[in-house]
Amino acid sequence: MFQINDHYQKLPGSYLFSTIAKKVSAFTQEHPDRNVIRLGIGDVTQPIVPAVIKALHQAVDEMADADSFRGYAPDLGYDFLRRAIADHDYRARGCEIQEDEIFISDGAKSDSGNIQEIFSAECRIAVTDPVYPVYIDSNVMAGRCGVYDSAAQMWSNVIYMPCTRENGFVPEFPKETPDLIYLCIPNNPTGTTITKTQLQAWVDYANEKGAVIIYDAAYEAYITQADVAHSIYECNGARTCAIEIRSFSKNAGFTGVRLGFTVVPKTLLCGEVSLHGMWARRHGTKYNGAPYIIQRAGEAVYSAAGQAQLKEQIARYMKNAAVIKEGLSAAGYEVYGGVNAPYIWLKTPGKMSSWEFFDYLLENANVVGTPGSGFGPCGEGYFRLTAFGSYENTVAALERIRAM
Repeated sequence: MFQINDHYQKLPGSYLFSTIAKKVSAFTQEHPDRNVIRLGIGDVTQPIVPAVIKALHQAVDEMADADSFRGYAPDLGYDFLRRAIADHDYRARGCEIQEDEIFISDGAKSDSGNIQEIFSAECRIAVTDPVYPVYIDSNVMAGRCGVYDSAAQMWSNVIYMPCTRENGFVPEFPKETPDLIYLCIPNNPTGTTITKTQLQAWVDYANEKGAVIIYDAAYEAYITQADVAHSIYECNGARTCAIEIRSFSKNAGFTGVRLGFTVVPKTLLCGEVSLHGMWARRHGTKYNGAPYIIQRAGEAVYSAAGQAQLKEQIARYMKNAAVIKEGLSAAGYEVYGGVNAPYIWLKTPGKMSSWEFFDYLLENANVVGTPGSGFGPCGEGYFRLTAFGSYENTVAALERIRAM
C-alpha cells in the first residue's frame, strides 16, 4: 500500500487567500447587485507597460522564425537577463553579485517555497510574526515545524519573532538560535521596513550564529526612504550568510506572466559545501526555465523606457497607498505601512477580531481586505489593505469605509 507525505496533513485549513476567495464568492452570489471592491490579495491591476509589451511581441515573432527560434532555456536563465539584473539591481548599488550567481525562475513565491529543500529537515526556522504564509507552510510540508497548536496558532519547532506596534514592527533577535531566518523587507503584510543599520545587525547576527537569512525583496521597488536598503547585499558580510529572492510581479506587473529570480552567492558555504552548487543542482533537476519570451520581457524592464514607465506605474500605486493611509488616519484608524510598500496595516476597531472585521467590512462597505490573523498570531486584531486597485476604486473604498 502506498504512503502519503503525512506532513501535508498537518497544515491547518486551506491557504489564506483561498479561504478569502470562497467567502467573497459566496457573498457575491448572495448579493449579485453589490459592487465589491477588492483590496485584499496583492494582485496588480495596471497593464504591463508598453516597453515590455513591445519586447514580448518581438520575442514571439522570433519564435516563428527558424533562425531565431529558441527551445529549452539555459538552466540558470539567459545571459542577457541575468546581466541586466546584475548591472541594474546590484552593481549599480555597489553590490558584488555576478551574473552566474543569479537563478531565473517563474516567481518569488515558487522560490520562497522551494529554497528550503537544500537544507536539512533538522534545521530550525525563525520567522517574523506576522509572516507571509508560504514561508511556514513550505517548511511544514518538509516536516520541519513540529506540532501545530491551534489555540495559539503556533508551531512547536518554529521560532517566532513578534513584530508589533510596541517594537515598531521591527523583529528582535530570538532567544533561541535559528538555522534559517526569513526576512521580508519591505514587509508583507505590515508594509513596514527596517533601516540599513538594523539590517546590517541581522547580517552580523547570522554570520555570528552560522545561520542563513532567506531575504524576500519582492517589494524593493516601492522603497522611498534613503536609509532603507534595496538589497541585503548592501550590507557587509551578506555574501556569506544571505540568499535573496526577488519578483517581477509587483514591480513590473508580471503576476499573470510569471518571472522572478534568486541570488545565491558562491561564497555562501556550509563547511566546504556550496549552497550555490546545491541550488544549481536542484534548479537544473526540477526546473526547465522561464520561457524565452518572458525573459526578453524581463530584460525590457531594465531598459530606459521600461524604467521610466514602471516608475510612473509604481507612483500610481503609491498614490493609492497614500490615499488609504491618510483617509483611514483621518477617520480615526491606527494605520501603519504605505510609505515603502503598497500595503496598509491597520488596527481593527474596538475589540473586533480580524475575521470579524473582514465580515463587517464586506457586509457594510462591500470592500475586501485580508485578516491579519491569517499571517500569524501577532496579526490578530490587524487588517491588511493593498494599494493595487485602481485609483477610482481606492477612493470609492475609502469613502465607503469612512461612511460605516
